[in-house]
This record gives sequence, structure tokens and C-alpha cells, in this order.
Amino acid sequence: MFTRHAELLETAEQALVDRFGPMDYRSKRLPFDHTTYYEGEFGGGLERQFLSFQSLIDPGQLAEIKLLTNGLEESWSEAGRRRINLDPGYISLSNLVLATTKNREHRIYLGSGIYAEVTLSFRDKAFRPWPWTYPDYRSQPYLEIMRTIRGIYVEQLRSLRRAGRITQQPG
Repeated sequence: MFTRHAELLETAEQALVDRFGPMDYRSKRLPFDHTTYYEGEFGGGLERQFLSFQSLIDPGQLAEIKLLTNGLEESWSEAGRRRINLDPGYISLSNLVLATTKNREHRIYLGSGIYAEVTLSFRDKAFRPWPWTYPDYRSQPYLEIMRTIRGIYVEQLRSLRRAGRITQQPG
């Protein structure tokens, strides 16, 4: 999520916790300065923060989750302009997938105006960008955040396997 309104990061975090349950990761706030694309809508001085939640989702819920976050963005808008951007996604063992409303040649339509993009792949023990990966997601701080969240996910899978709740390796 990113905004220039620090209080909205806290408001959004609470709304997401209310919906998805406890978090297992919160990044520090990072300057969102790899692009000026959003300055016309949001203004300058944007900060981004990543959250991850303990409850695992079914990847088939991604469009539904994006519609929910779009609704939250709209509820906090002023004069028809968003004040916060919420980009849900998920990490699997093999990739980072983000949801978007913008169609491009490398995105898959999920339904209800929502597309999925494999933003990073996990190969050779590291996240790797694609030609279309946004510059911020190519940066070392973002790659390290995604690696940390993936490590939490790997531990969750191990715990579920030990408890007999999963028997085969998810993708």
C-alpha cells in the first residue's frame, strides 16, 4: 500500500486486519520514489508499506480481494481522488502475483475487471524480475521484503505439513 497520508497506512492496516486476521509481517515505510506516475493523483512524498497475513488465501480469491481493496480505496477518497493505493497479491513458492485493474499483454484476466500479473518469479533461490516488473519491485529492498515474506510462507507450509493439514507441495 502507498499514500502520502501516514494515518491512512494505519487505518488501512486495521481494516485489512479486521478482514484477513493477524499479520505476520509489516515492512518499514519506504519512500515510493521509483516513478512519478501517481503524483498527479496522489501528490508527492508517497510512502509504501507491505503487509502479510497469517491466514493463507486460495489464489482463486485474488479478484475478490482486489475488489475489496478497491472499495476501501474508494471509501477513503476525497473529491473523487484516491488517497491510498492498495495492491493485493500473494506469494507462492514459485512467484509473486499482484492484482490490477489494468490490462496488458502479460496479464491474465480473472473476472470482474481484475487481472493477475506474475511480477516476480522465484528461481535459483531468489526472486527474479521479468521485463515488465515495475522498477520498485526490482530494487534490493523490495526483493528482500518478498524473500522474507516467502520465508514466513515456507515455515507456514512446514507447520501445516507436520500437522497433517497438507500432504502435497503447493505451487
